[in-house]
Amino acid sequence: MIAEQTKDDPTVDRVGPLLYARGGDGYRNHVAALVVRPENDEPPPPLHVDDDGAAIEAQRIATLFDRVVWRYDFSLPAGQPAAYRLGGERFEIMPPDEPSVRIAYVSCNGQENGDLDRDVGERDAMWSRLVEEHGRAPFALMLQGGDQLYADDVLTAHEAVRRWSERPKRQRADIAFTADVREAVRRFYFRRYLTTFARPAMRTLAARVPSIMMWDDHDIFDGWGSHPEPLLDSPVGRGLFEAAREMFLLFQFAARDGAMPDIAFDRSGQTLGVAVRYPGLSILAPDLRSERRPDRVMGDAGWYGFERAMAATPDGERILLMSSVPALGPRLSWVEAVADIVPKIRELEDDLRDQWQSRTHREEWKRFLRLLAERQEEFRGSVTVVSGEIHLATRGEMRLKDGSTLHQLVASGISHPAPRDLYPRMLGLLARVGESPLRKRKIRLRPLPSTRAIYTGERNYLVLSRADAAWTAQWELEDSGRTPLLSL
Repeated sequence: MIAEQTKDDPTVDRVGPLLYARGGDGYRNHVAALVVRPENDEPPPPLHVDDDGAAIEAQRIATLFDRVVWRYDFSLPAGQPAAYRLGGERFEIMPPDEPSVRIAYVSCNGQENGDLDRDVGERDAMWSRLVEEHGRAPFALMLQGGDQLYADDVLTAHEAVRRWSERPKRQRADIAFTADVREAVRRFYFRRYLTTFARPAMRTLAARVPSIMMWDDHDIFDGWGSHPEPLLDSPVGRGLFEAAREMFLLFQFAARDGAMPDIAFDRSGQTLGVAVRYPGLSILAPDLRSERRPDRVMGDAGWYGFERAMAATPDGERILLMSSVPALGPRLSWVEAVADIVPKIRELEDDLRDQWQSRTHREEWKRFLRLLAERQEEFRGSVTVVSGEIHLATRGEMRLKDGSTLHQLVASGISHPAPRDLYPRMLGLLARVGESPLRKRKIRLRPLPSTRAIYTGERNYLVLSRADAAWTAQWELEDSGRTPLLSL
């Protein structure tokens, strides 16, 4: 069992099992399970799969800060409910390859300041609702689309990092990232993962629903990649990124650094995108952070891996594309023009550059949209983009040349507090102007079913369902409840 503590506290030393989806071939569905135990404990017991009774031994994949991270690699029969047993408990798992399947999508699991100081019931209210729903109608997969960790407090992990964060962004090159700073930062990320993933609702779901995760900026610190290059390339900036990446691979990939799983686009690890495939369904998650700079979203490795993954998807297959920032969004060039001349708005520059629609990313954005559009038009499949990041719920449509519609579904955030009304109203005004960078492929942002405003300012999560070949989506909103079904 997992310790009940939820503060960022070294006594949280038992975490797991946490399940990670590795895809399936129609015969077996492959899964990894992660557990963390104190270093002075005995190795964890074998894991047993119900259908064959084989004993799966745990592999030690890391020893850090008096704790050992262990991983089990196992498979379950495809096309039917299955179960595994570990440490006296039995955990049932639903298959992602049945004709009827349910998938949960969540993002933004925290807040920028004081995340773990909040009341557990308030912070995790939507997680608890998700657990209750799983009990009624189980999910086969959980997609976690970014900001699984709010790690912004890392800037207080060591005095040198705090001083670095207080300097002007372009004057941070002369503070060293010494060995003791590195250890303080690594310890911070490690402990923050333990305390975040050990929370009761997360623990319940993560042991029963395999996840596919992709990071965003708060898994590193706010705005990573969109800040000026002197900040990103400073010793502390690079050191923070490398420590965050190490712990991301451990806790969101269940992988050793340098030993990427088979689902990775790039086995070298230069980019961390993944493709998780089941018969008739591919979940693709490009990495929009590892190579990000103020003037780009993905570098050569990211684009190469993503384009190869798209090309390798069989014709006619449903693609769920996880874009950590929305691919369809309001026009931002006007806001960026104002930010150039108004000092107070200039503070938003990094947030604006985080978006695909930023004028600095326009050609790259068109490349991204063209790849998705042509995939649906030419290969008789359907692409659905799922996204988070903006702390609001909304959806978008791109009408394609063949008359079909490419859908985008935005669910954000499951734990982040809903923003004030001014923010969704402002975005709604920008959205009405529209931004359609590809000729003959019109983009429109739409309200959720049964709502009037384009953006809904409530905490939320998304449920994707397939009944036979028909896919639908529903949002669960904290105050308004369930939306009607949206056909995809």
